[in-house]
Amino acid sequence: MSKNYVITIARGFGSGGKEIAQKLGEKLGIPVYEKQILEMASEYSGLSEEMFLRVDEKLRGSTVTNALNKFTFPKAVTPQSKKFECDINLFCIQSEIIKELAKKVSCIVIGKCADYVLKDFDNVGSFYIEAPRWACLESIMSKMDVSEKEAADLITKTDKYRADYYKFYSGGNYWTNPINYDLTLNSARIGRDKCADVIIEMMKVKFGEDFIDTFKEKL
Repeated sequence: MSKNYVITIARGFGSGGKEIAQKLGEKLGIPVYEKQILEMASEYSGLSEEMFLRVDEKLRGSTVTNALNKFTFPKAVTPQSKKFECDINLFCIQSEIIKELAKKVSCIVIGKCADYVLKDFDNVGSFYIEAPRWACLESIMSKMDVSEKEAADLITKTDKYRADYYKFYSGGNYWTNPINYDLTLNSARIGRDKCADVIIEMMKVKFGEDFIDTFKEKL
């Protein structure tokens, strides 16, 4: 019986991580989860999807402090609790969704600290996508029809959100730490199509014949 495998994609804003994830999904014939996880978390918890969108890969309120070094991953309190709607519980709910997916289906998960959430799973390959600033600027200006300054501001703001979010929920680790991932790719050097191919090759190297057997009709 073939196993299921999960690929997690962390990405700098404008690096093409989402596009690469979608190309991977097409090549392997498996679903890609990003905003869909928020929809599932909303359905699971009974809370509005808007709440999950507000805290998606960002922190609200005060900045991260030294106390985060002592942070331990909490269990979500029950829906009856008045504290249920705090950001930590929203993160815990979506993390449980990610774990359940990893147990049952082959898929690709974009963002959501998925590499950290699934760090103890033996069927996961984690990848970080980045690109030089000029490449990210070109991508954002083209896709969002904004000026270079607006694109630069968006990149700075979004990457800061993602870095703070990752640091908080990982207990002090940093988002771009290469040790977090099986491989880090510069999408501007080899192109986004080839990034998807390299990730597949790395999954073959990491998991061998089991991975190849699972996707033998696609590889």
